[in-house]
This record gives sequence, structure tokens and C-alpha cells, in this order.
Amino acid sequence: MKSSPVYQRIADEIRRKITDGTYQPGAQVPTEAELMATFDVKSRATVRQGLALLVHEGLIEARRPKGYFVVEHRLLVYRPQAEFRRKPPEVDIFTNLVAEEDGRVPSQDIEVSIVQPTKLVQERLKLDDGQLAAARRRVRRLDGVAYNINDSHVALDLVQGTEWMHPGDVQRGTDTVLAELIGGELVYGFHELYLRMPTPAEAHRLNLGAGVPVAEHISTSYDATGNPVQVTVNIVPGDRHVIVFETSREGTDLPRIPWGKP
Repeated sequence: MKSSPVYQRIADEIRRKITDGTYQPGAQVPTEAELMATFDVKSRATVRQGLALLVHEGLIEARRPKGYFVVEHRLLVYRPQAEFRRKPPEVDIFTNLVAEEDGRVPSQDIEVSIVQPTKLVQERLKLDDGQLAAARRRVRRLDGVAYNINDSHVALDLVQGTEWMHPGDVQRGTDTVLAELIGGELVYGFHELYLRMPTPAEAHRLNLGAGVPVAEHISTSYDATGNPVQVTVNIVPGDRHVIVFETSREGTDLPRIPWGKP
């Protein structure tokens, strides 16, 4: 049997030790010189080719000039079904979710703009050709590290000149503002999940390493008459989240079970 190329064997060995816990998150992996000696190779380029495979897989990251380190991320529990869970009106849903995570400080960058809607937004909101949309684009962070993108869109003529367009935190919540504007609460959400690689723009906003996939969660919210009011596109990096769904029979009221503690 033909043996694997040396760069592949280098990557396989380091990957195995990351998987079995020999190299813990945040730990430094052997240097290029150490790997050259261990695998008896003369070319530094061969070692770098093996390390590049692991960078592309999102397992290690380069920290020049120190070397390569195992990527370290504390997973955030992402619950798409939490949209309508009761919470204090001034508490953003992201802050509410992160409240379960001890010692982590949430923050978000918010940009508001008037946009020509993408095909996705136009179709989900049933906008007419030429009808403009308003967008609230958020990058949400934990301890300064970008954890997800949360971009909401509504018809511009619904929210123009209202608090929804404020380019900062809306203390009472944007859903509360929308409820006042439409004369009733958002009562139904339709959710779509797509697993894919990020676009260059998404990778830049989230500061993603090479090879990190994302989940795209599209949430369309409807009023009581069945009209779509808001579509939100969440981009969730695969190396920083676990996606959790809860199910229960109709009429039951079970306590919420934290992820990892069944």
C-alpha cells in the first residue's frame, strides 16, 4: 500500500492528538523545526503544507512569531426556537441567551441603513419590485470575540422615522416597536437552516479562520393575519456554537433543560 505524503501524515498526527485531548484548546503544537526533526524531512515547506491543512480545517491558528496553537472557543448555545420566549422587554435576546454563560460579557455593533432588498428579503417579505427595505445589521460579540451576525430587514415604509431605525440598542426591543406599528404582536415564526461555507464578507465580519463553516438561520416573523413583517438572517459559525432544539407534546409545560445537563 502506498504511504500517504509526509505533509498529510504530519496533519494526521496533530489532528489525532487534538482529537484525543493530547493537545488541549489553546495549547501550542510542535514548532516547524520540531516537526521537521520528528518526521525526518528537510523541507520546511512540507511541514507548512501539513499545518496549512489544519488551519484550513479550523483546528489550529498561526500566531506569528510564536507558532501554531489549537483553536480555543467556548461554545455558545444557540436556540432558534427562543424567539417568542418571554423576557424583560429591555433585554435583547442575545443578552438573554448569554446570561446563562458565567463570566462572559456580551456586546454588539449595530448599523442601520436603507437598502435595495436582496432576492431573499424581497421574497420572504413579499415586497413589490422597487420597494425599499430597512436593515439593522448586528455583529454580536462575547468578550470581544465575534460570535454571530444578526441582520434584520423590514419594509422601509413600515419603520421609516421610527425608533426601529435608531442605530443603537433599542432598550424596549425592536419587536415591541414593530408590534406597535402593526397593531399587534408578531405571533408566528418560520425558520430555515442552511449549512455552508461563509461568504468573504461574512468571514470578514466574523473574523473567521480558513475552513470554518457556518449555519445560516433565516427567521421570518408574521403577524396574526399571516402577513410577513420581518426577516432576520443569522450567521452562526460552526466552531463557536451548538444548535439546540427543544420539543414537547402539546399541553405540557416542562422546565427548560440547559444544554449539556440532561
